[in-house]
Parts: sequence; structure tokens; C-alpha cells
Amino acid sequence: MLAVGQTLGYACLFYSFAALILSLETDLGWDKRLFALGPMLAIGVSAVLAPLMGRQVDNGRGQALLLGGAALGGLALLALAQVQTVWQYLALWAVIGVAQSACLYEVAFAYLVRRFGVDARARIIRVTLVAGLASTLAFPAGAWLADAFGWRVAVMVAGGVMLGVTAPLHWLACRMIRAETALEVEVAAGKGFVRAALRAPVFWGLAALFGLVGLNHWILISFLVPLLVDMGIGHGWAVLAAATVGPAQTLGRFVLMRVEARVGTGQVLAITVGMMIAASVFLAGAGVSAVMIFGFAALQGGAMGIMTILRPALVAERLGREQFGAISGMLSIPSLGASAVAPLIAASLFETAGPMGMIGASLAMALGALMISRWIVSHG
Repeated sequence: MLAVGQTLGYACLFYSFAALILSLETDLGWDKRLFALGPMLAIGVSAVLAPLMGRQVDNGRGQALLLGGAALGGLALLALAQVQTVWQYLALWAVIGVAQSACLYEVAFAYLVRRFGVDARARIIRVTLVAGLASTLAFPAGAWLADAFGWRVAVMVAGGVMLGVTAPLHWLACRMIRAETALEVEVAAGKGFVRAALRAPVFWGLAALFGLVGLNHWILISFLVPLLVDMGIGHGWAVLAAATVGPAQTLGRFVLMRVEARVGTGQVLAITVGMMIAASVFLAGAGVSAVMIFGFAALQGGAMGIMTILRPALVAERLGREQFGAISGMLSIPSLGASAVAPLIAASLFETAGPMGMIGASLAMALGALMISRWIVSHG
């Protein structure tokens, strides 16, 4: 239930912008960069609130956040479907950012770690195996609804799903988890562990790594459909390629389950970043052969699917599980912050440097992430 709730939450609150951007632009006629400010603001708000939300999970309020965030997100989407002005659009995306910070992966993972301790990892993997299909659901569903009924109806449907499906699923899931775990795993009190983490060089290495990975991924994904269309790929093929990223994430997680015990977290990290580099190379070749876009989707999706699981594992292994929610929340700031500015950077690159400029920038970020990942492993 938690896995399905996370899938729908990401489909509605995260991928809706990328799925509907062409319909929004056609109907409202605003500049691409103005549209990008909406999700940028939402992820920025989510980043600022992440440490607070993590601390609330450490204090036993995870269930309330998962339920309340889903309900707030649903209401905000219903209101977003009615916008007529720029200020309404931006204000509602800010509210969506609050909902994102309360009910998506960071809080869900911290809640599972608090309830299950070292046994949480297997459950986190199960959640992400399903939730990796969020983009697969969002892109075709959003495109079909927008084409048939308009983007406003598509957003209203997303709001209804959050209120009528995601929120009840989160509530039921948390009740079942609490019944399975009579007592929560003891979490050390005080801020000493957080201060110690901030003084550790590996904390800042992880922050830089997560930030570059977030920039690389979201610069490409947030404008993937218009990028491919501009490169001469048909709209239907572009939507199909974007929808393929989700299954690739799930496949990447299956592969991780089988190989990590044999090669170790450090080597998996290096391979994952290498996949991101190769993905940008494949995307650059999409203009030569449309088949290359599916190579990109497989590599990029697989890498991000693995990275989703590696993130909490790296935080726990390198910085410990004490005050995991607060520390993980702080480490999500660079990742979410990068994701927040990525659509605006993508829009600017798209307008000034074209598709190859976007791809070149993403490749540079992946190369930077590779160097940092090697440093993290060598200083582990």
C-alpha cells in the first residue's frame, strides 16, 4: 500500500509538470522559463522543509506527515487546475512543495527506518520497485487526458487521485506497519549526531554527489519530451521514451538486489554514475537514430533507480542511523535544490544552446559526480 501510494504521489505531484508542459504552453502561452518556475518553487520549498520533516519523523510523526501531505497535495492540484494568472500558478506550486516534503520518499524512507531499523532496507527496495513506475503512469496518462479533455481536467484527475487513493493508502499502510512493529526503533535524542555529521567531510561529499546527480537527471527529464521533439523525434515516440524511464528504474533496482552483495556499495556507486555518463552519450545520438532514445531511457532510468536505494544506504553506512531522519533530510537539500533549479536551467539551455547544450551540461555534471563518488569510496 505504501509503495502504490508513493507511485501515485510521484506521478501526480512530481511528474505531472513534465507530462503536461506542452499542453500548458499551448493553452496559457507563457514562456517556458515561467512554467519551469512552478516546479522549481515546489522542489525548493520541499528542500527547505526537508530537515524539519525528517526531524518530525524522528519524533514519531511520520504517519501524520504521509497522510496530511497527500491530502494537501490533492487539494493544491484541484486548485491548480483553475489557475488563470501567474501568481496563482506559482503560489499553488509552493503549496505542492509542502505536500512533496511531507509525503514522498524522504519521509517514507525515514518512517520505515524508524519503524524497522536495519531491517528497513528490504522494505525500502520493495517500495521503490513499485514507485519506479510513476513516470510510466504519469506520461501516457497525462498525455492522453490532456489531448482528450485538456490539461485542466488532467490536473483535476491527479488531485482526485491524491485525495481519494493516495491519502487512504498511506493511512492504511501506516496502520499495518504500526501493527507489525509494536515499538519503534529507539532513536538517539539530541543534536550531537547531527552536528557530528555536519563536521564530517563525507557529509559534504555526499551532498555534492546528490546535488550533481539531481541536476543531471532533472535537467534532462523535466524537458525530455520537448527536447526529443526538437531533435526530430515524433511526439508519440518521445512520450514512449519518457515512459520507459520508470520500468528502467525498476529493472535497475532488481539488478542492484542481485549484485550489491558481491561487489559492494562503493563499486555499485561508480557503475551507477558511469551509466549516467553513457546515458547522455546515447541521448546525443538520438538525432542519428531514434533507437538511441531507448538506450538513454534504459541507462538513465536504471541509474536513478539504483541511486534511489543507494542514497539512504550511503547515508546510513557513512554517517550512521542515529537521527537518520534529520541527517537524511539535510542531505536531501542539495538534491532537491538541484532538482528545483534544473527545470529553469533546462529551459534556459533549451532556449539558448538547444538540445545539445542541455545534453552537454548534463554530461559535465555526471563526470563531476563520478569524480566525487571515487573520493567518497576512497575516504569511506
